[in-house]
Amino acid sequence: MIHAIDHLVILVYDLAQATADYAALGFTVTPGGEHAGGATHNALVPFADGTYLELIAFLRDEPGHRWARHASLGEGLVDFALLPDAIEQDIAAARGRGLVYEGPTPGGRLRPDGTRIEWQIGAPPTPDLPFLCADVTPRELRVPGDEARMHPNGAIGISEITVAVDNAQSSAARYAALLGVEPVVLDEYTVTFGIGGARITIAAPASNTPADSALRARLSSRGTGPLAFALRDGSGMSGAILDQQLTHGVDINLVAA
Repeated sequence: MIHAIDHLVILVYDLAQATADYAALGFTVTPGGEHAGGATHNALVPFADGTYLELIAFLRDEPGHRWARHASLGEGLVDFALLPDAIEQDIAAARGRGLVYEGPTPGGRLRPDGTRIEWQIGAPPTPDLPFLCADVTPRELRVPGDEARMHPNGAIGISEITVAVDNAQSSAARYAALLGVEPVVLDEYTVTFGIGGARITIAAPASNTPADSALRARLSSRGTGPLAFALRDGSGMSGAILDQQLTHGVDINLVAA
């Protein structure tokens, strides 16, 4: 069963600068290391709910990489992952419902302390869908705990991810096939799925409102995919919209826990 959001992927050009900028926003940022193959390296912002933000930068050109096309489009939120209980069974279940995920395929990273981490990936058939990320080595090796999850700005976890799509109903059918549950339909253009105490909202543009302008801009520049997210704030200071110069182009809101 796929039971939670695992992490969000934020592409940056300069990992050291992004680390400093997210620290300036009140996040505790932990060095992640270099991925297997040496094309990328990362830093992590882990939360008390077990999710995390991944700040990732390319170390060299890698045309076949999942996020290579985004590198020429600018920094920003490019992808997200869900956490399965048993990735082989979850991929098989999605295929049984007509949604063909590829994998599982191996992945890994070398931490700065020399620890090797391994996981398995399930790759989606369309870019509106998340990938799956299942731990092979213990999860606590991949996702830092304790003080790394304490943030001066009060963030304690992911509340909502908004995914920009061209057609909400078609995308919702794919998500239903992946998750094995039906969505809450808010209207013709917006549906939402609950997952692990958070939600995934699928949104298609309906008019020329400011919200739809952001959707149209995302669809025009990058195509379908994650647009924005909200973090739960345990400090009682919710309502903040973080400076996109420091978030490297990502729309992040802090909302009440």
